[in-house]
Amino acid sequence: MPWAFGSKDWVFYTSPQVRAVVFEPELLIRVLDSIRGEARVAFRFFLWAEAQPGFNRSGYAFCTMLEILVQSNLMGRTYSLMRRIISLDLVDVVDVLIDGYVNKEVSIKLLDILLGLYIRNSMVKHCLSVFNKMIRNGFLPDVKVCNRILRMLRDRDLDDKAREVYRTMGEFGIKPSIVTYNTLLYSFCKEGKVQQALDLLNEMQRSGCAPNDVTYNVLISGLSKKGELDRAKNLIEEMLNWGLKVSAYTYNPLICGYCRNGLLVEALALENEMVIQGVPSTVYTYNVFMYGFCQWGRMTEARQRFCDMMSKDLSPDIVSYNTLIYGYCQLGNISEALLLLYKLEGRNLYPNVITYNTVIDGLCRWGELNDAKKLIEEMTSHGILPDVFTYTILVNGSFRAGNLQMAKEFFDEMLNEGLKPDHFAYTTCIAGKLKLGNTPEAFSLQEEMLAKGFPPNLITYNIILDGLCKLGNLQEAFELLQNMVRDGLVPDHITYTSIIHGHLEVGHLRKARELFNEMLSKGLSPSVVTFTMLIHAHIGSGRLELAFMYFCEMQEKGVMPNVITYNVLINGLCKLRRMDQAYRYVDEMETQGIPPNKYTYTILINENCDLGNWHEALRLYKEMLDNGIQPDSCTHSALFKNLGKDYMSHAAQNLEYIILENEENAKVKT
Repeated sequence: MPWAFGSKDWVFYTSPQVRAVVFEPELLIRVLDSIRGEARVAFRFFLWAEAQPGFNRSGYAFCTMLEILVQSNLMGRTYSLMRRIISLDLVDVVDVLIDGYVNKEVSIKLLDILLGLYIRNSMVKHCLSVFNKMIRNGFLPDVKVCNRILRMLRDRDLDDKAREVYRTMGEFGIKPSIVTYNTLLYSFCKEGKVQQALDLLNEMQRSGCAPNDVTYNVLISGLSKKGELDRAKNLIEEMLNWGLKVSAYTYNPLICGYCRNGLLVEALALENEMVIQGVPSTVYTYNVFMYGFCQWGRMTEARQRFCDMMSKDLSPDIVSYNTLIYGYCQLGNISEALLLLYKLEGRNLYPNVITYNTVIDGLCRWGELNDAKKLIEEMTSHGILPDVFTYTILVNGSFRAGNLQMAKEFFDEMLNEGLKPDHFAYTTCIAGKLKLGNTPEAFSLQEEMLAKGFPPNLITYNIILDGLCKLGNLQEAFELLQNMVRDGLVPDHITYTSIIHGHLEVGHLRKARELFNEMLSKGLSPSVVTFTMLIHAHIGSGRLELAFMYFCEMQEKGVMPNVITYNVLINGLCKLRRMDQAYRYVDEMETQGIPPNKYTYTILINENCDLGNWHEALRLYKEMLDNGIQPDSCTHSALFKNLGKDYMSHAAQNLEYIILENEENAKVKT
């Protein structure tokens, strides 16, 4: 029946025997085994069972279903179920697969899928845990999966971890591929460890893995950035000798290295070699040459390169224009620089802060401070805010002009705009004051610079923001947030959680909801803390429907509630005397593997005492002790506060018995 178990509500049309599988994993597994030949039916049935309240999420049941799907080659459904396992954080699934519960070949395939999903979600800790468990239990992952792990670690700047994975691969006999080596070479070169990269190249060749063009391109780029230009050039010759394909990606880093070091003759010789090899230049190639010529004031040649680029049907980018503007400003030809600035719009390009800073620097260098200030106004009118470097240029220009007062005004304006001076800004000011003979102020600025420790980062802002919100200074917090954005820092989920909490604390629930929606619109993922605060505030204000809405939403987004979340819900329901519902959430949290804590029991004891259910209160108290949870003064206050005089003596006797029994049990265990 295609409609059977098509939705979670199908439970109303099924017999008690069918519903029993929800609570008994062994029974569910037997049912699944009996219909292995009908994998789609089995999957539909499993999804129905898993959606039922009180479903016992056994790793064995999930692995049984996964095995059926893989053996039936239903890989789309396999991935879907594995994503569900990740969202539920069912870590015992890995142990079940490794312990040989299912066919080993199937287990390896499933573990590879799990690793792939962890990699895709950048879940580094989970990924490395599964990798280590697999490899140490003889479940060797495919080298392609290992390569994806290495790339993930490399992209997250976890280079030491990447090398650890590589060593483990070698230790357990997983043969590296060309991709493995190239990934590690990139990692070494990114860190500037070019000698280690070259050593790895030798190791790679000894192992019989021939380097390809990507290998050489990575090494040439790394060597060029380190200034080891001759070694980089030798590698290009080696490539050509091996008959490997050379491209602009091969030549560009070395050309850049030559130009940066003023070796224009060598750079031009390399360009000729590109022509001989039939390698076309890119926009980046032209930009590098233009910059090299501009550095030496050879603007005619730089402009010629600009024209050559367009004649080859290559479109100059904003870097091309910024480079020419820089060259003209260096020579004091500000009018030509401004002409290029105003030509940008006709090329469907827009000036950025670097463009304006370059022209402002040129104006300041040639003493045109008033024109520089006018350009800042124009820049702001186009929605481009001055940055620290803009003001540093103005401060430097003022000092150069001998105008100490104007330098101070620009520095103060930088602070007033919420911009924090960096190391370069302070150094500029110190140099300017020393230049004008104002030694005391120069040393004062040096002390200030050391005391403040620039630049502030996201963590710094988040800590200050959180402190302001906790003090209820929301206006100051909002202003700090604006400064943070102006500094180029992007608020994260912690930033938003702090601001949301601040608004919830003062009763601004609607504003908190708006901030939460704004957070989601920016692609930020709320944490369990964010959701729990929203649930707590809404349930406390009697907005139970919104509290439950957030509780459902957090689970839909794969954010699992913790014991605090459940305690908030249980407490709210107890205050409303909805005890049956409160107990259902206690059962749910235990099903999810979240044991009740001291506060859970205290909440339930308190409400049962208020209702006069002292037998239930004592039962909870005993259960609490049996579970090794020690009550505190709040628990005892809740337990005794509403017991009538007639019951006090009897309750005290019961409590004494419970406590003595608990102490005896503790002695036995010891």
